[in-house]
Amino acid sequence: MLSKDFRQSRVVIVDDVIANSRLLESSLRAFGLRDTISFSDSAAALDWLQHNPWSLLLLDLDMPAPNGFDILRALAERDRSSNPIIIITALNDAASRRTGLELGANDYLSKPVDLPEVILRVRSNLQLSQASIALYEANTTLEQRVRERTAQLTQSYSAVVRTLSRAAAYRDSETGNHILRIGESAALIAEALGMSAEWVELIRQAAPMHDVGKIGVPDHILLKPGPLTDDERRQMQEHPAIGHAILSDQHASELTTLAAEIALTHHEKWDGSGYPNGLSGEQIPLSGRIVAICDVYDALRMPRPYKAPWPIEKAQAFIREQSGKHFDPELVALVESLYEQIETLQHDLSDCPQGD
Repeated sequence: MLSKDFRQSRVVIVDDVIANSRLLESSLRAFGLRDTISFSDSAAALDWLQHNPWSLLLLDLDMPAPNGFDILRALAERDRSSNPIIIITALNDAASRRTGLELGANDYLSKPVDLPEVILRVRSNLQLSQASIALYEANTTLEQRVRERTAQLTQSYSAVVRTLSRAAAYRDSETGNHILRIGESAALIAEALGMSAEWVELIRQAAPMHDVGKIGVPDHILLKPGPLTDDERRQMQEHPAIGHAILSDQHASELTTLAAEIALTHHEKWDGSGYPNGLSGEQIPLSGRIVAICDVYDALRMPRPYKAPWPIEKAQAFIREQSGKHFDPELVALVESLYEQIETLQHDLSDCPQGD
C-alpha cells in the first residue's frame, strides 16, 4: 500500500486508449490513491494540466495531436520536482526515450507495463513531489519570518535614529522639524538621482542623524551666540568624527552604517576645503554630498535666533554660487528642478512662517 500521505495526491493519466487509462487508474486506486483523473483527449488534458494543480502525470507519447512530446514541450516551464511526469508508452526505441527525457520527463516506462513496477515508480516520484513542496513551503515560511524580523529590526533602528536625532537637536539651536526636513529632502534628491527604493529609504532615515556628534560638543561652544574663537571652532569641527564614532559599530546595520558615513562627511566640500578630512570631489560619499546641500539650504531658508530666513531667490542663488566649491555641481543642477518640492516639504514641516 502507498503511504497515507500520498492519498491526497492528484495523479493525472493521459492515454488515448481508454482501456489503458482504466487499468492504470484501477491499479492506483487499489494501492490507495483516490484522486486520479484520466483523459483520452490529449488536447483537453493539456488544457486541464495548464490550469489546475496536479501532483504526478502518467503520460502516453503515441497519441493524436497534441502527442506526448507536444505536451512535454508545453509543460517545459513547470517545476520538475513538484510536478513529475512518468512516460508510459509503447514507443520503446532509444530515440523516443532520449527525446522524452530531454523534454523534461522524470521517468520512462515501456508498455506492456509491470503494474507493481508502476506503483514503485509512482511512489518514488510522489515522494519527490512532496519533498519539493515541503521544501518550498519551509523556505516560504522562513522567508516570511526573515521579513518580519527584518521589519522589527528596522523599526528598532528607526527608533534609535529618532532618539539620537532628537537628542542632537535638543542640545543645539536646531528644531526637531529641521532633522525631519533633512531626511525628506535627501530622499527626494536620491530618488531623482535614480537610486534604488531601498537606498532612498535608508537615506531618509539616516540623514536626520547628520549632526548627532554635536552631543559631544560642550554647551558653551554649541550654544555660544557670538563668533567662535579658533580653538572653539576646532572643537566644533570635531562633531563629524564624534558622530561617526557614536554610530559606528562592528555589528552596525545598513542604516547606522550610512548614518555614520553622513555624519562624518556632510561638512566636506567639493573643492576640498571642508572638514574633518579635507576630502574633495567624488572622494566624498554621495550620501554626504546630498546631505550637505540639504543641510545648508534648510539652514538658509529657516529662521534662527541669530538670523531671519533668507528669501527663496537669495538662498537658491547661494547654492548655485557654491557649485563646484562647496557642492557637487551635478547635484546643484539636479536640485534646481526640485526646489518647488523642497519648498513644499519645508512649508509642511516648518516650525514657524518662512520669509519669501
